[in-house]
Amino acid sequence: MAKTSPTPAPIAPASYEAALEELETLVAKLESGQLPLDQLLTGYQRGAELLEFCRSRLQAVENQIKVLEGSELKPWNQE
Repeated sequence: MAKTSPTPAPIAPASYEAALEELETLVAKLESGQLPLDQLLTGYQRGAELLEFCRSRLQAVENQIKVLEGSELKPWNQE
């Protein structure tokens, strides 16, 4: 039986901006059509991870600064 090396844990981006920059670079590579199939799959998976990271950061920031009141978003005043 062939041994497979464990897949390394994904490296979390240092910031939202770093994740967005990596995601944009990755999308450009994927759209170029120049990557081999295995790299396409790996790139797609990394892109999904980066997208989830960005979405969660945006949601966290929104939750910190706004409170939903009815249908209107208002600044959150922590008292």
